[in-house]
Amino acid sequence: MDRRESTASQDTLLSLQQVDPSPIDTPPDLGKELPELPPAPSSSSTLGLSGGGHSSVYYLTRLQKYSTYAFTIFASFHITNTSIIPLLTRSVPASERYLLLTRPYYQSFPLEPLLITLPIATHVLSGLALRIHRRNANLARYGAANISVSDRFKRRLRIWPAVSWASLSGYVLTPLVLGHAFMNRLLPYIYEGGSSSVGLSFVSHGFAKHPVVAWTGYLALIGVGVGHFVWGVARWQGWILVGHDKKAKRRWWTINGAAIAVSLLWAAGGLGVIGRGGKVDGWVGRGYDALYSKIPFVEL
Repeated sequence: MDRRESTASQDTLLSLQQVDPSPIDTPPDLGKELPELPPAPSSSSTLGLSGGGHSSVYYLTRLQKYSTYAFTIFASFHITNTSIIPLLTRSVPASERYLLLTRPYYQSFPLEPLLITLPIATHVLSGLALRIHRRNANLARYGAANISVSDRFKRRLRIWPAVSWASLSGYVLTPLVLGHAFMNRLLPYIYEGGSSSVGLSFVSHGFAKHPVVAWTGYLALIGVGVGHFVWGVARWQGWILVGHDKKAKRRWWTINGAAIAVSLLWAAGGLGVIGRGGKVDGWVGRGYDALYSKIPFVEL
């Protein structure tokens, strides 16, 4: 580059630096050429629910959460009658009197459907509805609504949401609770017209006559039930932390420690006292045997 070209370049750079900035004029009709944006769809239209601007997930989540509050009232009575009082009295007949005093309050209309039947049904059905709703949302997100199931597997699409420990324990707990209700409430109602004769001695008689079925069923019911309850409370309260740091691990051990402590308390009275109460003799025992003979997979 010679001296003349260098001087010209410097003059051009100097002239550019001295030019005052000025805005570019916007065409007056530019705003008219842009179409108006359509209004954003309201989330309240999901599944036809409206009011307050909330989606169906909002209502289903609260139904699942608040339904546990009513059932907790019954659960507190039940663990007191079947664990704490037997643990204090160390006697099935002595504990039976307290059960007979309090049971009419939560086994009569309308308290039984309000505290037990409706809350459990609401909790289970709302949880299933939430999983189906999230599954449909995943189908829409991946555009897989019209894809066959085999193609979804080939593409490795995760359509169903992940199952947490709380959800898995809930699915396992549901048949256990239904079986417990069938044995202690529905079966006596079908064959005896009511469950007034079924109490703690009926349970202790079952442990003595059918130990394998009784111990397996009640251990599963207590372990899975308490675990589901404790982890559910921790989830609703926001105590579960995601990660592998010390705080998350300490929180995980605390929640599991609470579940183990409550399980041991329930098992100490329910299994340690009632489970070892022995069989009932006489015509009462024969009546219990007749009821147990109606239960599938239980042999005398």
